Amino acid sequence: MLKTVTDGPDNDSTPSNPRDTEERHVLEEAKVWLSSRSWTAADRPLSQLMAAKRAAGPAGTVSVVLPALNEEATVGAIVESIRRDLVERVPLVDEILVMDSGCTDRTPEVAAAAGAKVVHRDEILPRMPARPGKGEVLWRSLFAASGEIVAFVDADLRDFDSRFVSGIIGPLLTEPEVHLVKAMYDRPLGAEQLGPDQAGPGQGGRVTELVARPLLNLHWPHLAGVVQPLGGEYAARRSLLEQLPFPVGYGVELGLLVDTLNLLGLDAIAQVDVGVRRHRNQDGQALGRMAATIYRTAQARLPGAGPVRAGITQFQRTEGGGFAPRHHPVDTVERPPLVTVPEYMARNPGPRSSGRAAA
Repeated sequence: MLKTVTDGPDNDSTPSNPRDTEERHVLEEAKVWLSSRSWTAADRPLSQLMAAKRAAGPAGTVSVVLPALNEEATVGAIVESIRRDLVERVPLVDEILVMDSGCTDRTPEVAAAAGAKVVHRDEILPRMPARPGKGEVLWRSLFAASGEIVAFVDADLRDFDSRFVSGIIGPLLTEPEVHLVKAMYDRPLGAEQLGPDQAGPGQGGRVTELVARPLLNLHWPHLAGVVQPLGGEYAARRSLLEQLPFPVGYGVELGLLVDTLNLLGLDAIAQVDVGVRRHRNQDGQALGRMAATIYRTAQARLPGAGPVRAGITQFQRTEGGGFAPRHHPVDTVERPPLVTVPEYMARNPGPRSSGRAAA
């Protein structure tokens, strides 16, 4: 449960600060949301989800999308788990789509052998050259995916459990007012980073704790109750995703979360506890570049935001003993809402909700 800061001693002679009153109100809303929009994967058994899926008809079709860049070691087991548990045993998932982000290993072959449909990012919308980045691939995946509910799952997960998918799909089948569902979980930072005596379930998610969570609490406090705002496992209705811009890089998760809040409000967002998430951890400099991208995505969504430097300078020690600067660009491009792309609308001509497209 989200905790609010306790006020100091009462002083009836001091008028209340309007900003403090507003902050308490926002935190109370986040607290209520945390209790009413947080579930576990076990809360909705597969039998309940299948009944809801049948009742929903075409609106209950589900595509699972795995963006993949050189993940041959893990992608096969993830696809096999989803296919076995959620396609063959229980037909909850209609499509497993692996998006090839430019792999140079055997990821496409491994994914196809495990039962996935594999599409290279460059095959989609060829008039618009693809840019590197996770958000770019997720945006393009909506051209290839057929489901009205789309679940995104990172392709580098270890010890994968299909509850990751059924858990985040569940509220979209049973709660009509929910449009975006984030997975929440423990993210252990492995013994190879911390040492065997320090690794534990509460570690990990370093960019979340050092960058994303402070940004959300400071600027979008309604989202203070989201446990894993940057997690790559989440599901959403196509009718929402097609209205939102997609940052092409690692800022995509934060961008979609903030834009959903602005477009539909807090109650359109939910989260589901799926247990423990294990994946390949990145080094500190890679995380620094990720953090810069996420900060840039947040900054672009703040009122009155001005231009910022689109890059980050990091340092490496040279053979001579000094430090050499290394400049890395931060991609500031955001793909437009798909409802503004003619090729997408030609493939998806159905009626739209009256919600405005996010800016």
